[in-house]
Amino acid sequence: MKRILNLFILILFLSVHAKAQSVSVEATIDSLEILIGEQTKIKLRVLAGSKQKILFPQFPDTLVRGVEVLDTSKPDTVYYNNKERIEIEQDYIITSFDSALYYIPPLEVFIDTIKYESNPLALKVYSMPVDTLNPDQFFGQKIIMKTPFVWSDWYVFILCFVLLAPVIYLIYYLSKRLRDNEPIIRWVKVEPKLPAHETALQEIEKIKGEKIWRQEGRAKEYYTSLTDAIRRYINARFDINATEMITSEIIEHLKQVEDKEALKDLNELLQTADLVKFAKYDPLMNEKDASLVNAIGFINETKKELTPEELAAPTEIKVVEKRSLKTKIFLGGGILLFSISLIALVIYIVKQLLLFIA
Repeated sequence: MKRILNLFILILFLSVHAKAQSVSVEATIDSLEILIGEQTKIKLRVLAGSKQKILFPQFPDTLVRGVEVLDTSKPDTVYYNNKERIEIEQDYIITSFDSALYYIPPLEVFIDTIKYESNPLALKVYSMPVDTLNPDQFFGQKIIMKTPFVWSDWYVFILCFVLLAPVIYLIYYLSKRLRDNEPIIRWVKVEPKLPAHETALQEIEKIKGEKIWRQEGRAKEYYTSLTDAIRRYINARFDINATEMITSEIIEHLKQVEDKEALKDLNELLQTADLVKFAKYDPLMNEKDASLVNAIGFINETKKELTPEELAAPTEIKVVEKRSLKTKIFLGGGILLFSISLIALVIYIVKQLLLFIA
């Protein structure tokens, strides 16, 4: 029984020893001698079983005193024997700024929590050779040289400032349009010129279609719309600024160009409208109908057809678009974002100019 136990221990020891023999850790260095500030590379190579856990050493910034680690590469892995064996290489870029002979101790690698060490290395760092026998070869500091002015160096900045002028004007234009609730692009619709009486009759037909006079409490609104249409007709037909005149002034001016019989119905209409607007008079339904008839009758009695030359002249009608609150917020946000971007661009250009001048 004791012999069997000793045999088992021997087999276990041999298996562990064989496993340990299967691990290889080797370190090499590209150059054993460098000048101050030059760089060289240490290559750490580990050969082990593919199922073993391998932990490479990590150096934050210093390998040994006087030798700095600049960078650590990613492990390079190669498999052998149907992926039963694995070889991993990792590079460490090192440098030194002190001339000396440095001893680099073995690098420690942990494999399945067992520590393995590589072979030690050495690094010789030389200082720059100085010819002390010929001091006349040493020169003092050079004076500061001013950069000559070249227009080609300023083309980009000049172009930026030239482009800023229309951009600033565009921001002002958009802001003003947004504030005044006007369209950014004015659409102009050209239509043939209509006679004054046709325009007035179209306005009255629109008033008839709305049927304001049949609604209770809207007499003032009805008479205001009706008299405004008549006043604009008088202005266009007789070249009398009726929109700025009171009833008596309109009648007096019209007496000079029209007979009194044609002005009788107009005078009645305007006086009734004054009573409604200023004396809160509430006319009957037949009075409202009569006012509408009087307005149409006055236009038909005083209308004047346009000559062929006047009909050929087009009339420009500007179409004004009203924006919703959502559209205003969207445009305002866009203008604000664009302005901030422009300011940032100007600051950047100014900084670059100052750096260039300095």
